[in-house]
This record gives sequence, structure tokens and C-alpha cells, in this order.
Amino acid sequence: MDTFSDDFRAGLHDLMRWRRDVRRFRTDPLDEALVQSCLDSFNLAPSVGLSEPWRIIRVASDTARQAALENFQSANARALAGYEGEKAALYAGLKLSGMSDAPEQLAIYCDESTEKGSGLGAGTMPEMRRYSVVGAITHLWLTARAHGLGLGWVSVLDPARLNRDLAAPEDWSLVAYLCMGWPEENCLTPELETKGWETRAPRLKVETR
Repeated sequence: MDTFSDDFRAGLHDLMRWRRDVRRFRTDPLDEALVQSCLDSFNLAPSVGLSEPWRIIRVASDTARQAALENFQSANARALAGYEGEKAALYAGLKLSGMSDAPEQLAIYCDESTEKGSGLGAGTMPEMRRYSVVGAITHLWLTARAHGLGLGWVSVLDPARLNRDLAAPEDWSLVAYLCMGWPEENCLTPELETKGWETRAPRLKVETR
């Protein structure tokens, strides 16, 4: 059995600590080989039944990016309308998307109709396919961070609208819209915490039955 050194474990811990949700990117283009190296991390990800249900659309054209940005802006305006008073003012000051600057943007989907894996594990829990995609995204995130890149997950979106704009197949469900690029700065503290939106729990609570 392979064993890992204390230095390796410490480095892995640091990598996870430095994995931040980045919203502020430099506009420098990314080398294609670097992008492919990050995307190759999907090949190492586990998946239910070995179904490998992840599907990726690189959002590269001006038309597609503008449609995605307008989607975010509309969804963000609706979200803001759901808050009042101090919380609304705080929300309005948050930067929740790096879509205007990030040089690489990815729409990550789950193929709900894939025959790969023959339905193992997904027959009783079909959501396991989407969970598998989330696990693969974590691989991508840590790989990007190890190269010094930042990744930002944009969740303020209308998935149905994005699917239409990107002409995604009907059987694909949107899991994530990701922005990737060189971060303007590196910070260990989540921006939502520095802005006073929320704080981390001090320690995970685990229940025993």
C-alpha cells in the first residue's frame, strides 16, 4: 500500500485551504495546454457505476458569453429583490460573478440518459450521477488551484435559459457554470465572510445513531 509523507499531507491540506471561490480575475488568456491539463482531471474522478456522466461545454464565443452574462444579471436582479433592508444593501455590494473578466468559462452538465455504467447505483438514487459530476468538479478545482489558477462557481443563473442559449441536449442537466483564470489576488478567507454575509461554522458537528 502506498504511503504519503507528512510533507505531502501538509501540502494537500494547504491546497484545500487555498481553494477559494474566485470572483475577481485577471483577463490574461490561458495557455491551451494548461486548460487541457486541468480538464484531464475529470479522467481521474470517481463516478457512480463508472458512468462518467459529466459533459462540458466551453463557453467561448462572444454571443454565448453575452447570453450567459445577461442570464446572470437578470437572475441576480431577481435575487436582490428577495432581500430587504441591510441584507439587500449587503447583497447589492457582493461580486457574485467573474463572467466579465474570466478568460475561460465552462458549463458543466450531467448526462442523465447515459447508458454507461448500465444504471448501477443510479437506479435507486439517480441523483448520484449529478453528485459524481460535483466530485469531478472538485478534482478540477484542486488541479486548477495547484497550477495557481482560480475557479469561481456561478450559481445565480436560470438553468433552463442557459440550456437554450447553449443548445444543450435535453437530457443534460446543468450542474455548474464555472469561471477560470488567474486570480487578481489570493486570500484564505472566503469573500462572503470578509464582506460580512456569513461565517464558517467553527467545527463540523457529527451525529451518532
